Amino acid sequence: PFGNLSDCPNGSRWIMDVFNECAQDGWDVASIVLGLGSIVCFIAAAFPQFYQACRTGIMDQALSIYFLLGWLGGDLLNLIGSFLADQLPLQVYTAIYYVLADLGMLSLYCYYRVKNGGRAFPAPINAAFVFLSVGSLSSLSLLGSASTEDPGTFKGRSLLSAPGDELGAKPFSRTEIIGFTIGSISSVLYLCSRVPQICTNYKRKSTSGVSYFLFALVMLGNSLYGLSVLLKNPEPGQGQGDYVLHHLPWLVGSLGVLALDLVISFQFLAYRKGRPGTLEERGALLGEQDES
Repeated sequence: PFGNLSDCPNGSRWIMDVFNECAQDGWDVASIVLGLGSIVCFIAAAFPQFYQACRTGIMDQALSIYFLLGWLGGDLLNLIGSFLADQLPLQVYTAIYYVLADLGMLSLYCYYRVKNGGRAFPAPINAAFVFLSVGSLSSLSLLGSASTEDPGTFKGRSLLSAPGDELGAKPFSRTEIIGFTIGSISSVLYLCSRVPQICTNYKRKSTSGVSYFLFALVMLGNSLYGLSVLLKNPEPGQGQGDYVLHHLPWLVGSLGVLALDLVISFQFLAYRKGRPGTLEERGALLGEQDES
C-alpha cells in the first residue's frame, strides 16, 4: 500500500521497509521489479559456467584470464563508484554480488590452470589478481561497516536529489565526482573485458568449455538492469535528461556491453561445429590406443 511517509510522500511502505528506497508510483515499482529480475539473472549466470567448467575441465583454456580480470576490475570499480555516487540501492546490491561471483570464477579458473598443466601465471597477472582480490575484500568490509552506521535513516539519492524550492539539480560534491569518475572507468573496463574473450574464441575457432548461458543470462540481466534505471522517476525538480546524465556510466556499463556480448553469441553459432576441446581430443586418442 501507498501512504504518507516522512521521507517518501505517497511512497510504498513495503518497498521502503525492504529496500530502503522511495517508490511513489507504478514506474518506480516497475523499476524495482526489473532490478530484482536483473539480480536473479546475474545470480544464475555464474552457475552454468561452473557446471561447464566441471564437466569439461578446460576452463583455463576456454576463458581468457584478461576477460576475468577485466570483469572483476570493472565490477570492483562499479561497486565503489555506486556507493560514492549514492546510486540506487539495488545498484549497490547488484554490484556487491558481481564482485563475489567474479572472485568465485577466478578461483575456479586458477584451480583448473594448476590442475591441467601446473603453469604459473606471469608476474603482472599475479600482481593484478592479488591487487583486485585484496581490493575487493577490503571494499566489501568497508561498505558493510559503513552501511550499519545509520540504518534507520533513508538517505535517498543525494546525487540526483534537488531541494523542493529549486528547479536545478543538486551540484556534484567532491565525493560524488570521484564516484562518477570511478563508475566511468568501470564502464570502460566492462567494454574492454569482452575483447580478450572474443580474441580467445577466434584463435581457438571454438567455444568449447564456455557456457553460452553465462553470456545469455548476463545479456538479459544487463537489459533488465538498464531498464530499471531508465524507468525510475527523476527526483523532484530534476529533468529526465539530467537524470540520465548522472546515471550514464552505469547505463553504458550495462547496455553498452550488449553489442560485444552479441558478437560472442555469433561466435557460438559460428564455432558450434568447431574443433573439440583438449579434454575431448585426449579422450578420443586414449580410446584409439585401447582399441589397438
